[in-house]
Amino acid sequence: MQPSAEIARSLERAILEHRLPPGAKLSEDEVGEIFGAGRTVVRGALQSLAHRNLVTIKRNRGAFVARPDPREAREVFEARALLEPRTAHSAAGRATPAELRQLTAHIEAEHAALRSGDLGRAVYLSGLFHGAIAEIARQRTIAEFIAALVSRSSLIIALYWKRRDTLCESHAHHALMDAIAAGEGRLAEELMQSHLVDLLSGLDLTERRAAPRSLRDMFERSA
Repeated sequence: MQPSAEIARSLERAILEHRLPPGAKLSEDEVGEIFGAGRTVVRGALQSLAHRNLVTIKRNRGAFVARPDPREAREVFEARALLEPRTAHSAAGRATPAELRQLTAHIEAEHAALRSGDLGRAVYLSGLFHGAIAEIARQRTIAEFIAALVSRSSLIIALYWKRRDTLCESHAHHALMDAIAAGEGRLAEELMQSHLVDLLSGLDLTERRAAPRSLRDMFERSA
């Protein structure tokens, strides 16, 4: 893997796990110092993340972790509600035993993160669960769209989630997996639709600002 790709992957993981919050400035010099890389390599990594809507590059100001506005937040979840219920339906007729074990592993890891109080990692693992369902559905193009939407959802949740405590009480993923394992396509579709509506209802779509912290502190904060 190229150095810029490795840096992009590490930054993406930190963004999706909420260690780098929306709006955080990604100084080329500071990122380069953290990874021991030159500005050209760092710039390539940041451009890659910008193409995926995880980073915003502002002329004469630099790169920042993207901050979806309330309108975009609603549009992202509405788009997911159009795509994911159908992929859940398709996955219910196609999941193999190995793929069901993968879904189980995602859920167990997500719950372990919740028990440890690491909500950012739990959100990241939740996204992996949704992505896995799209892959199981054997709908590659749609799966790529869903992966992009799920990544942007992580930023949205970091900004606008108002019911973090209810994450621990949600059994939506267990119910979805059970429906997929049983081959109940219609039920899986209905459960996914309900789950996404619940996620959207858990958002407080008002602008928020976080207190500034150094990039190194944010990036290296213990997971």
